[in-house]
Formats: sequence, C-alpha cells, structure tokens
Amino acid sequence: MRFSDFTPFDIWLLLQGLGVSIGLFFSTSLIGLSIGTLWAICRFYRVPVLTPVITFFAELLKNSPVLVQLFLVFFGLPGLFHFRITPTTAAMITLSANSAAFVYVIAVSAIESIGRDQIEAARVFGLTRWQVLRHVVAPQAMAFAIGPLTALLVNQLQVTSLISVIGVVDLTKIGNILNLRTLKPFIVWTVVGLLYYVCAKLLAWLGARFENRLRAHAAWRGL
Repeated sequence: MRFSDFTPFDIWLLLQGLGVSIGLFFSTSLIGLSIGTLWAICRFYRVPVLTPVITFFAELLKNSPVLVQLFLVFFGLPGLFHFRITPTTAAMITLSANSAAFVYVIAVSAIESIGRDQIEAARVFGLTRWQVLRHVVAPQAMAFAIGPLTALLVNQLQVTSLISVIGVVDLTKIGNILNLRTLKPFIVWTVVGLLYYVCAKLLAWLGARFENRLRAHAAWRGL
C-alpha cells in the first residue's frame, strides 16, 4: 500500500474522525477555559469554602493520568452510581475537567504576576473589585497567559487521541480501523500523525499571532 492507494472512502473516514477530534477538542477547551477561569476568579476573591476545594480538585486532576481519569468516568462512575454514560459524554467530562485544572493553574499564575501595588492603586481611585478585575487584572493576565494557554491547547489536542480507547470514533480510532483493514501501519499512522501535526501547527500559529497582537496592544496602552 502506498499513500496514493487511499480510497476516497478511506479519506472520507479520516476526515470524519478528524472532525470528531476537532469538535471534542474545541468544545472541551471552551468548557475548560470557562471553568478554569471561574476557579481562578474564586481564588482571586478568596472565597472561603470554595478556594481550598477548588485547589484540591485541580491538583488531583493535574497530577493524575488523563487515561486513568477517562477510565474512572467511563467505567467507575456508572458502576458506582448505577447509570449509563456514553463514550462521547465520558470524553467530554474528562477532557473538560482536565483542561479546567491546567487553565486554573495558568490563570492563577497570570493573576499573581500582576503587582499588588497596581490593584491597591486602582482601589484607591475608587474602582470596585469587579472593575479592578476587568480593567486592571484581566488585560495584563491575558497577555501573560496566552503563551502557556497555547501550549496547553496544543497538548490537549494531542490528548484527544486517548478517547479512542473507550470507543469514541475519532481520528485515532479511524486510523486503527484502517490499520486493521490494510495491515500497513507505517502508511496509516503516518497519515494520522500528519493530520494531528497540521492541526497542532495551525493552533500554535494562531496562538502566536494572537499573543503578538495582544502584547502590542498592551504595550501601546502602557500595561
């Protein structure tokens, strides 16, 4: 089998699997960004009960293998609470929670990089806590965090390949199906790897462009 031996149906299957991977990546990344940012805001405001719970939960997710988390959600929770869960739902829950944990760490580091004197000066001028967060903390924290966030998103795109082990028909699962049919692993997995590579490079390029524009805007405003 050569690269040119892929049939139109094989290419269509690969594109379908790529669409599933990208769809899950974008949806779980958006959920993770939202939850992780909300957790960081809770820590910024030092919410008494939530802050230690969030910190513990984030550390647990951040320091355990994603595959173990995936198995716990897909096999463990249904067995413990006696309910059914689809592979796609299990993948959504696991990847979203894992993304949220790392976004939380990045957001907290970005917020803590801002000098306390700026926050105190803003409060002296009569800004509310929400205004301080919106006009002082958020712009600078975003400029600081965009680089690590881009690296995280590239990594999360690659992590989506793990969801094939629970039956989600993503790009990796399609690659496995084509490999079993053709018995040409080098060709099949080279194509699958190239598709992941192209998506990762595109994501990194978009992140770099956004970071450059954001830093230029921050420098112009004197942030």
